[in-house]
Amino acid sequence: MRIFVAGASGVIGRRLVPLLVAHSHDVAAMTRTESKLEELQLMGATPILCDVFDRDELARVVTAFEPDIVIHQLTDLPDNPTQIPEYFAANNRIRREGTTNLVDAAQICAAKVMAQSVAWILLGDGGFALEFLESTVLAAGGVVLRYGQFYGPGTYFESDPPSPPRVHIDDAARRTLDSLSALSGVLSIYEP
Repeated sequence: MRIFVAGASGVIGRRLVPLLVAHSHDVAAMTRTESKLEELQLMGATPILCDVFDRDELARVVTAFEPDIVIHQLTDLPDNPTQIPEYFAANNRIRREGTTNLVDAAQICAAKVMAQSVAWILLGDGGFALEFLESTVLAAGGVVLRYGQFYGPGTYFESDPPSPPRVHIDDAARRTLDSLSALSGVLSIYEP
């Protein structure tokens, strides 16, 4: 399949893109950071430089690739977990405006959308933004991937697993690969 991964240089994208390539999928790997393009190319993907908030350019690059599936793995989170509160507004914007732009671009070329969500309850504006993401993806006939808290190398929990719901980052990537043929709905991706 032809798969467009938005957020390809993120913690799960860095694991998912090589898996998709290894399974003979043709992958476009989108990042908004120019310095990450070479890394994505070395993974075997077609690197794409685009900001999800540039609606017209996003529609252009997605439709030019002609994907079967668009995978939304975008977040706007800091490397340091103590700074997460400072990123709430930016991450919520990704979940609202970024999701809208990605879903609209995918619908132009009739691609299925799969999108990252979380398997725990968020309160306040974060909860509303997550609800918006999920309802937008489901209304488009897409798949919502509710991940547990990631742990393992490169995550906030590199050594010790967090409290449930949780999922090792490598397992999360493998289970995402396994879900490519899933029908529209919500999939839970976390340890039992």
